[in-house]
Amino acid sequence: MVSPDLLEILRCPFCVRDRPGLLVLHKDTWLVCQESPEVCGRKYPIRDDIPVMLIDEGDKWIKVKVEDLPVPPPAE
Repeated sequence: MVSPDLLEILRCPFCVRDRPGLLVLHKDTWLVCQESPEVCGRKYPIRDDIPVMLIDEGDKWIKVKVEDLPVPPPAE
């Protein structure tokens, strides 16, 4: 599990340049950007308790609805 202290400081790397980039934890396996899907929509998997905070990784999941995200996230 990702520590609550780490979750407090993590931000969406795409949004943080212009917006708050706040993330919400989903099913303990995904970090979802709270910006509207029209603005961002990126979702970052947590694999082996490590958030994969790469914009390219978040891009892969833009079109997937939060409720349809696979749990656990697939291996690369």
